Amino acid sequence: MMINQNIFADLDRDVFDHRNVSDYMKNYQAGLSEELVRMISGEKAEPLWMLEHRLKSLKAYNEMPIPAWGPDLSDLNLDEITYYAKASDGQSKTWEEVPEDIKNTFERLGIPEAERKILAGVGAQYESQMVYHSLQEEWSSQGVIFEDMDVALREHEELVKKYFMQCVPFNDHKFAALHGAIWSGGTFLFVPKGVKLTMPVQAYFRMNGPGMGQFEHTLIIVEEGAEVHYIEGCSAPKYGKNALHAGCVEVFVGESARARYSSVENWSRDTYNLNTKRAFVDKDAFMEWVGGNLGSRVTMLYPCSVLKGEGARADHLGIAFANTGQTQDTGAKIIHAAPYTRSNVVMKSLSKGGGVSIYRGLLQVMPHAHDCVSNVECDALILDDQSRSDTIPDMKIANSDVSITHEASAGRLNEEDVFYLMARGMNEEEAKAMLVNGFLEDIVKELPLEYAVELNRLIELEMEGSVG
Repeated sequence: MMINQNIFADLDRDVFDHRNVSDYMKNYQAGLSEELVRMISGEKAEPLWMLEHRLKSLKAYNEMPIPAWGPDLSDLNLDEITYYAKASDGQSKTWEEVPEDIKNTFERLGIPEAERKILAGVGAQYESQMVYHSLQEEWSSQGVIFEDMDVALREHEELVKKYFMQCVPFNDHKFAALHGAIWSGGTFLFVPKGVKLTMPVQAYFRMNGPGMGQFEHTLIIVEEGAEVHYIEGCSAPKYGKNALHAGCVEVFVGESARARYSSVENWSRDTYNLNTKRAFVDKDAFMEWVGGNLGSRVTMLYPCSVLKGEGARADHLGIAFANTGQTQDTGAKIIHAAPYTRSNVVMKSLSKGGGVSIYRGLLQVMPHAHDCVSNVECDALILDDQSRSDTIPDMKIANSDVSITHEASAGRLNEEDVFYLMARGMNEEEAKAMLVNGFLEDIVKELPLEYAVELNRLIELEMEGSVG
């Protein structure tokens, strides 16, 4: 996919690195405590069961160790993170009511322009709260619910209670427990039986203040025979002070339903992105994950599909780019928990400037899950002599009546290809950028157009100065 300079001309680093004045941060203290957890729950007027869940999660968080099996997290001082902060008084009913500085930030990022053009609904979160949420009448009249989690908990309590952290339990790992204690904001999406959204819905999550933590919860329920495409974007400016993102995504895909989750995560170079995403996929249902990870100092992200119904399917497509000072530890988890299930994993990574890209994956076939088919493919492109790429697959196959394939490759740009393109008028930087985009094309083309454009431009920005 050749880079088109005209398309990307208006997108530069300032779009993401721009920061608003964060005077509101003086009203909030860093650090985590039971008092803070109770304050958040009380401020949101949550039901007692949610407060009890938060406190139970906090106890588990305090008792669990920081994961030591992956990237080094020793520089992340959790006592210096601000876990909750609000930049405005509440959610606005119209885009015009959003505070001007916040509105300008999202407009730089293409919100709500994309809403007007292609989206059925959109949500925008700034720090710890949603500042705007909307859904077209065409879909709300068919029973689709698209709200921020705070509103959903008030207006659809029993539905939220039935599903909340049932896919990702609070004691799954330390940062899931942290999320369960301190979560704020996020999206609730419910698509009733047989409803097929022909337009995607989108949420964008933005951190602005220094040393912030963001812990949005995304809960998606797609009932039998329904279809939806959910798009997520994330970004934050760089301060030189550690920030933390530990969101949680839960997707429940009903029988014969179809869900696609697309995301481009472009956190700043001082953000630790420790996100958890998981889907339960019922009989004959299909779950698709399509993602790109470029920002952050450290990313640990492994979207998971639990194929719990006979004939369930899952596709995982992902791109990771690690530049100087970055570790992108990404991958996929597939659990074949029923017969005749299928999965396909295609992950591609780039490493440059001493960056480290790691594919870490789990493929598990349960003893009773016969006649399963799975293909795992991970390809790495290393752009210099200082960078590194690792592949760490974990396959636990407990049934012999299955078909499993795994392929991994790592290599460098072909100098003959670079020379060929330069002989036809490109400079070296342009030639390398074209080859990189060709390497990633199979996955980029699966992203929505606007996000494919953004991802290609971000890769171009990362590639600047790669010559020599």
